[in-house]
Amino acid sequence: MPPLEGPAAEPDAAAVEAGLDALDTPARPVEKAGGWRRFARSVLPPVAFLVLVIVVWQALWAAAFWPEYQLPAPLAVWDELWSQFTSARAFGFVWTSVHRAVLGFLIAIVIATPLGLLVAKVRLVRAGIGPFLSGLQSLPSVAWVPAAVLWFGVEPAAMYVVLLLGSVPSIANGLVAGIDQIPPILPRVGKVLGAGRLASARHILLPAALPGYLAGLKQGWAFSWRSLMAAEIIATSPLLGKGLGAYLDDGRFLNDMSTVIAAIVLILLVGVGIELLVFRPLERSVLRARGLNGSL
Repeated sequence: MPPLEGPAAEPDAAAVEAGLDALDTPARPVEKAGGWRRFARSVLPPVAFLVLVIVVWQALWAAAFWPEYQLPAPLAVWDELWSQFTSARAFGFVWTSVHRAVLGFLIAIVIATPLGLLVAKVRLVRAGIGPFLSGLQSLPSVAWVPAAVLWFGVEPAAMYVVLLLGSVPSIANGLVAGIDQIPPILPRVGKVLGAGRLASARHILLPAALPGYLAGLKQGWAFSWRSLMAAEIIATSPLLGKGLGAYLDDGRFLNDMSTVIAAIVLILLVGVGIELLVFRPLERSVLRARGLNGSL
C-alpha cells in the first residue's frame, strides 16, 4: 500500500508528533488514595517496627538473660531521655553536634563540587586524584582523629578536619559518577551554542548530574555525621562543648547503659530527621522533575 500523500497525511503526522511530545512530558502522579491513607502507608510501617523492637526489648529484659547494667528496661532509657529533655541538656547536646555538622558539611560542598568537576572533566586530574578520592572514601574517618588532634590540638579545627576528610571524597565521587552518566550530546550542544566552561558546568553538567550528585550529598552527610560522632567520642575538651558523641562517652565512662542507649537514640533521631526533612524532599523533587514518579 503506497504511503499517504497530501492532506490525508497531515493528521497522521500530527498524531505522531503529539505522541512523541507525550513521551517527553513527565508523567503526572496518579493520586489513587486519599491523604489519610497515604499518611498511614508512610507512617504506620515504621511505627509498627518501632513498637515491635520495644516489645522484643522488653521481653528480653523481663527474661533477664543479661544483667540490668548490660540491658536496661525500655522505661529506664525513656526516663533518661525525659530527664535530659526536661532539663534542656538534650537540646544543648543536639545543637552542639548538629550546627557543627551542618557547617562542616556546607564547607565540604564548597570544596567537593569544584573538585568533582575537575576530576570528571580533566583527564590528568582524574588520573592523579581519582584513585586517592576512592581510597579516602573507603578509609574509616575515625583513623583521622588522632592525626587531627596532633595537628590542631583538641579544638574545633580538629573536628572540622575529620568531618571534611570524611565527606569531601563521597560528595566529589558522587558528582563524578553523575557526570559520567550524562549523554555526551548535551555538553556538545552547549559548546555549539557558545557555552564556556563555567556556563557549561552551571547550566548543563550540574543539572544533568543532579541525581548522582544528590546521592553523593546523602552519602557525604552520612559520612560526615559518623566522622563527627567518632571525633566527639575520642576527643573531649571544654573548648569543644558537649555534643552527642561526648554524651555517649559519658555513659561509657559511668558504666551507665541507659545513658549509652539514650545517646544512640538521639544520634539516630538526628539522622532520620535530616533524611526526612532535607534529603527526601530534594530527592522527590528531582525524581518528579525527571518523570520518575514510580520511585516516589
